[in-house]
Amino acid sequence: KMDFNLRPLLEQLELEELSQFKSLLRTLPPQDELQHVSQTEVDEANGQQLAEILTTRCPVFWVEMVTIQVFDKMNRTDLSKRAKDELREAALKSLQKNKVPLSGGCGGHRLVPLIDACLEFSSCARELTQEPGGSVTNPEEVTEGLSPWRELGIRWLLSNLTSTSGPIWKQNLWPEASEKLHRFTQRYERLVPFCNPNMLDGPFPHTVVLQGAAGVGKTTLAKKWMLDWAQDHLPGTFHSAFYLSCKELGRQAPCTFAELLKKCPDAQEVGPQVLAQVTICGNWEKPKPVSVLLGSLLMRKLLPKATLLVTTRPEALGELRLLVDQPLFIEVEGFLEADRRGYFLKHFEQQDQALRAFEGMKGSPALFHMGAAPAVCWVVCTCLKGQLEKGEDPAPTCRTPTSLFLRFLCNQCSPVAPGSGPAPHLPTALQALSLLAARGIWAQTSLFDCEDLGQLGVSESDLRPFLDGKVLQADADCEGCYDFLHLSVQQFLAALFYLLDSAEPGDAGGWAPDIGNVRALLSKEERLRNPSLTRVGYFLFGLANQERARELEATFGCRVSLDVRQELLRVTRSRDWSFSSRADTRELMCCLYESQEEALVREALAPITELALHLQSERDLVHASFCLRHGQALRRLWLQVEKGIFLENDGASEPGTWEERSQSDRHLLPFWADLCSVFGANKNLVFLDISRSFLSTSSVRLLCEKISSVPCSLQKVVLRNVSPADAYRNFCVILGGYETLTHLTLEGNDQNNMLPILCGVLLHPKCHLQYLRLVSCSATAQQWADLASSLETNHSLTCLNLTANEFQDEGARLLYMTLRHPKCILQRLSLENCHLTAAYCKELTSTLMVNQRLTHLCLAKNDLGDHGVRLLCEGLSYPECRLQTLVLFHCSITSDGCIILALLQESSSLTHLDLGLNHIGTTGVKFLCEALKKPLCHLRCLWLWGCAITPFSCADLSSALSSNQHLITLDLGQNSLEYSGIKMLGDALKLQSCPLQKLRLKIDHSDAQIQKLLEEIKEGNPKLTIERDNEEPRNNRPSSADFIF
Repeated sequence: KMDFNLRPLLEQLELEELSQFKSLLRTLPPQDELQHVSQTEVDEANGQQLAEILTTRCPVFWVEMVTIQVFDKMNRTDLSKRAKDELREAALKSLQKNKVPLSGGCGGHRLVPLIDACLEFSSCARELTQEPGGSVTNPEEVTEGLSPWRELGIRWLLSNLTSTSGPIWKQNLWPEASEKLHRFTQRYERLVPFCNPNMLDGPFPHTVVLQGAAGVGKTTLAKKWMLDWAQDHLPGTFHSAFYLSCKELGRQAPCTFAELLKKCPDAQEVGPQVLAQVTICGNWEKPKPVSVLLGSLLMRKLLPKATLLVTTRPEALGELRLLVDQPLFIEVEGFLEADRRGYFLKHFEQQDQALRAFEGMKGSPALFHMGAAPAVCWVVCTCLKGQLEKGEDPAPTCRTPTSLFLRFLCNQCSPVAPGSGPAPHLPTALQALSLLAARGIWAQTSLFDCEDLGQLGVSESDLRPFLDGKVLQADADCEGCYDFLHLSVQQFLAALFYLLDSAEPGDAGGWAPDIGNVRALLSKEERLRNPSLTRVGYFLFGLANQERARELEATFGCRVSLDVRQELLRVTRSRDWSFSSRADTRELMCCLYESQEEALVREALAPITELALHLQSERDLVHASFCLRHGQALRRLWLQVEKGIFLENDGASEPGTWEERSQSDRHLLPFWADLCSVFGANKNLVFLDISRSFLSTSSVRLLCEKISSVPCSLQKVVLRNVSPADAYRNFCVILGGYETLTHLTLEGNDQNNMLPILCGVLLHPKCHLQYLRLVSCSATAQQWADLASSLETNHSLTCLNLTANEFQDEGARLLYMTLRHPKCILQRLSLENCHLTAAYCKELTSTLMVNQRLTHLCLAKNDLGDHGVRLLCEGLSYPECRLQTLVLFHCSITSDGCIILALLQESSSLTHLDLGLNHIGTTGVKFLCEALKKPLCHLRCLWLWGCAITPFSCADLSSALSSNQHLITLDLGQNSLEYSGIKMLGDALKLQSCPLQKLRLKIDHSDAQIQKLLEEIKEGNPKLTIERDNEEPRNNRPSSADFIF
């Protein structure tokens, strides 16, 4: 129901005015509120009919808002005033009805609560800016005629955004702040409902979460939109707003919600009458911890109809998602690459210096990523400008974040007079500042007051060098408080705490009991609880560098202890930090690269023999390239390269000089070359697996060159789903004649024309290849014929896996003929999923009749049917056939096929049989069980996964298990045996004579009766292992582990 009567207001309009009202109505946001109402219907409506249309078919809040706006645009202020008066009267009646005390009016406005709650978890972002369009010299001109809320809001924001700290941002951190800020906020306004009217699909509430790294502009956006609201630039949104800074409120004692709101800038001047008109749910008069009040806001236990604008960092999103309901998440990216480049061009007077500095920062992926924060860009420019003016090379400064922030700290606090030593009090001040930073990191706070300084025994004057150097600065929002220029500066100084001589290595000692030791700092548990510790750990590795320690000692006159290096090495070898997982490897590579200490890297990698490397970004490649060239003990290497690191389709140009080949990837190829040096440095590297990797033609060529140019001992190589398409061909070319290579896997969908090169590898006189797995290879019949011919000549290949290859009729026939050749030594053959039918089985049967070497045959996922099984069994029944393992998984076999296989068991050499995912039913199981009872049956492993076996078959299975003396593995997974079936099996399994060692069942762990039964079976037969069927074997057969390749 609307809070004012629209019908009499519209009836006051003349016909021409009513037409004007309708026209303006369509122009006001959000226009889609009227989309479901036809234009003709609105045009033909009179005042009464139009009021009926709007009040019954459009959101009430929108109708109230746009009606007043249209009246104002039409200069019908009399009608606008009537509507506002009715709104105010309705609001007062509502408040009196709910017994909320009143003590005056509030400027004639109905309050629609908006909480601009900038909930910055552990935030210390330094975001200073200026209102776009220049400073406002006379706030009275702007605030004149505004409601109390807007007037107070704009007074505070103009004061805050143009405070004494403002010029620092304008002149140093963000050149041309007004223009940049305007473009920056415009980028996100279209995503936010209350900034983009086209997004509004109805009344509020909303919860909008701005998430992004420290210092990228989240708080700036919140303040800018607060300013837009105060200046009435947000189109018809809210009449009241509160700005809550968690950084400041974190120091607040328990209070009531009303007291919390009064902490907002100038809110106390509004008076209780304004606070009294805010609709609040729950007991808000009882003092509670600030965290509880803010949590209640987020969960809408307080102000359930409010709009919340929340700012947070990515690491806090998991916790935040538990509190808010259906939030709108918006990622604030800060400076994009073009913004960073433009920033450098504005900061430097000479363009060549600006571009050289920019390329220097871009050359360090980690540093370039941090450059999304304007404060970090300012640090880079400040450091490099002096170096470039002196003609120094900026590359070493930009190599790592540690090298940059070390240079920044030393530059900003170095003696003014050249040659003069550090001031006497500087070592003590640095120790106090690093302790302050470390305490803040561990307490997850970034705001410090005079009491915090007093606890360290220092005053503001003692920290003057750091204040003058902008390392530490007065907080813009909280008077009498300090914070660091950027979170990274605080993290760097926190890491420095562990190296200064007053702190014991590996232990914070009694001096700072609220700070964890090195082991705690680097533990996964602590880093999950406090994500800021991760970056502190990186900086700690970076500072464990002898050259950097000497620079610190020379600048500040302090003693730096490198004993922490041994503790770092101990931690890297602990269970918390190991090379056992790809995530841990990535983390350790980052830490070791940050150190830039070759001796430390060599010592850390010395015991590492197996490494799984997952390159997800350019940064990962840079880190791994530095580390791996110092490792020498690797034996097994897994490598995965994500899409986007290398440019794809860069092989259009012919190979030529280095410059030509590296034109596309010229920046990254040197790092890739360093990483590929692992093949020369690790003489005992025997296994290489490159899977799910997106390379470029240039990077593949370089990799192949490195492998072929050094004496290497690779024995097993796996290439799986690698691009570009010619990667497989290039690898095979260099592997021809590779004497140590015994196992080769080539799997992917881009292996065109691979067979001719493989034939060359097999025919090479130095070929010792024993195992070849070739999956999804496109080839002609003639190419398959050539492969078959090469198998007759090759004297080493014993295992051939041709899974997922579609043979032509002639190609399959030639392959079978090769198996009959007396010189063919193949022992294991897989033709899984090769589109074979019963027609192919006739040729294969002839082969099995004469071949005496083939012991393993996999025909899984081919539509052979019962007729195909009948033909196969003819060959298997010959005494010359030595086949031991036969895989017929998912081959459309029924009980008829099982009857034939059962009759075969007494005369065949089969020991392993997989019939999984065939609907053999009760009859099929019965005949198999009869075969198992025969003394001449030699089956040791039988897989019946998903064969539609019911409890009725368990009596036959139990009888077979009681008499069979050979079966050690039985897979009954994905068969519903229920309690009764398992109980019948248990009777046989408890017998001491039962040889079964492994049983796989479909187990309902919620069934206590079955669980108890299984425990009894295990007690009766301790050597039996019962596995739960919890895997999906459609892509990974149950028998795959036993069908050895």
